[in-house]
Amino acid sequence: MNQIKKSWLNLDPFSLRVRLTIGIAAVSALGLGSLAIWTSWKMQQILIESHKQNIEQIAIRLPLYVQLDREMMPSETELQKAINKLTSTNTLLWIKNPENKILAKSTIGNLLSDSTATKLISLADMPTKPHVYKISQRYFLLYCNTLHVQGKVLGNLFVAEDITYEQRLFQTMLKSLSIASILTIIIISVAIAFYIKHSLQPLRQLSQMTEVISAQDLPEAHLYIDNAPSEVKELAQTFNMMLSRLSQSWEQERQFVSNVSHELRTPLTIVHGYLQSVLRRQNNLTEIQREALETAASEAERTIRLLQDLLDLARADSGYLHFRIQPCVVNDLVAEVVTMAEKYTQRRIIIESENGSIEVKADYNRLKQVLLNLVDNAVKYSEPDTTVILKLYQQEESAIIQIRDKGYGIPLQHQSRIFERFYRVDEARTSSTGGCGLGLSIVKTLVEGMDGSVTVRSRLSEGSVFTITLPAYRLLD
Repeated sequence: MNQIKKSWLNLDPFSLRVRLTIGIAAVSALGLGSLAIWTSWKMQQILIESHKQNIEQIAIRLPLYVQLDREMMPSETELQKAINKLTSTNTLLWIKNPENKILAKSTIGNLLSDSTATKLISLADMPTKPHVYKISQRYFLLYCNTLHVQGKVLGNLFVAEDITYEQRLFQTMLKSLSIASILTIIIISVAIAFYIKHSLQPLRQLSQMTEVISAQDLPEAHLYIDNAPSEVKELAQTFNMMLSRLSQSWEQERQFVSNVSHELRTPLTIVHGYLQSVLRRQNNLTEIQREALETAASEAERTIRLLQDLLDLARADSGYLHFRIQPCVVNDLVAEVVTMAEKYTQRRIIIESENGSIEVKADYNRLKQVLLNLVDNAVKYSEPDTTVILKLYQQEESAIIQIRDKGYGIPLQHQSRIFERFYRVDEARTSSTGGCGLGLSIVKTLVEGMDGSVTVRSRLSEGSVFTITLPAYRLLD
C-alpha cells in the first residue's frame, strides 16, 4: 500500500503515461456518457411510445362511443357515460368546451386522489403530443386533442395516464446505468493506466540504461531490450549507433589531447630550462631583458603545468592514470604542504587537528598535488591579510581534510560546475591569476581515483570550504 501511495505521489502530471491515460479515459468517458444519455433518451421514448398508442386509441374511440349512443349532439350525461367506459384504474379523462368549462370527467374506476385529479384538471397548458409531468410525487403522461362529434368541435379531450411505476423503474435503471458507466470508466482508466505503464516500461528501461552511461563507458556501452515493441528496439539501435559515434569522437579527442600534451611538454620544458639558465647568468642583462625573460619563463612554466594537467586528464579518461596507493599519515602530508605553500606565498596558513594522527590509504604524491592545488586556489582568491585554515579530523571510517579561506566566495549557481573542465566563475579574474579552469577538475579526478570525494561550500564575501573525504586506514595515537 505504501509503495502504491509513493508511486502516486511521484507521478509526473506532464508525463506521457499520465497524458495518455487522461486522454483515453476522457474519450472513454465521453463515449460511455454519450451512450448512457442516448440510451436513457431512447428508453424514455420507448416508455412514452408504449402508452401513446393507448392514449390515442382513447381519443379515437370516445367520439365513436358518443355517436353510437346518439346521432345528434350528445348531452353531458352521454359524454359522461362515454368517458366512464374508457376510464381505467390508471387514467383520468375530462372534456372541456371552448369556454373552458368541464363538460365531463372520469368519476369511476380511477384510483387517483381527488387532490391529484384536481391539479391535473387545473393545468393551464396541455401538450398536443404525449408528455411526462410530475405531480404530487407521481408521474403522468398527458395528452390533449380536439374532440369532434358529428363534424363539429365539441371541445378538447384531455387524457392523463399514471405511469409512476414505469417511470420509477426507468429512473432506477437510469441510476444503475449511470453507476455502471462511472464504475466502467474508472475500471477502464485503471486498466489503461497499468497497460500504458507496462507498454512504456521499455522506454523507462532505456532511459535508466542511458542515464548511467559515462564517458568511460562509451566503448562498451550497448543498449538492448527484450520483449520491447519494434519502435523501441529501433530507438535502442539508434542510441547504440549514436553511442558508437560518440565513443569514436571521444577516443579521438583523448588521443589528440594526449599526443599534443606529450609532444609539446618536452620542447617547452627545454625552453623553460634555457630561460632559467639565462636568468641565473643575468649579470650581463639589462632590466628590460631580465623582465622579458622572467615573463617568458613564467608563461612557459604555466603552459607546462597546463599540458601536464591535460596529460593527466587524458590518462585518467583512458584508464592509464596509475596510483601508488599505500598507507600515509595525513598530518605529516598536510604539514609538508603548508611548509611549501608558506615558502612561496608568504601567507599565514593554520593547521587544525581534532584527533591524533590520521592514516589513510592514498597516493602520497597525488594527494600532495591535490592539497597544493586547493591551497594555491585559497591563496589566489582571498585577500593577502587573511589566513587559510587546513582542518583534519576523522568521522567514523572517513578522514576529512578541509581547506578554508575567507576570500571572495563562489556564487551558488556556479558551485555545481566548478569541477568541470575549463569552467571559470569569473573569466577576467581567473585569467588575471593565471588559471585555466583545469585545477579543480584535476583535484576531483585525483581524489576520486583514490576512492574519495571532494565537495565545496561557499558564500559570497565570506569564503569557501573545500572538503576532501578519504577512506581512513587507522587513527594513530
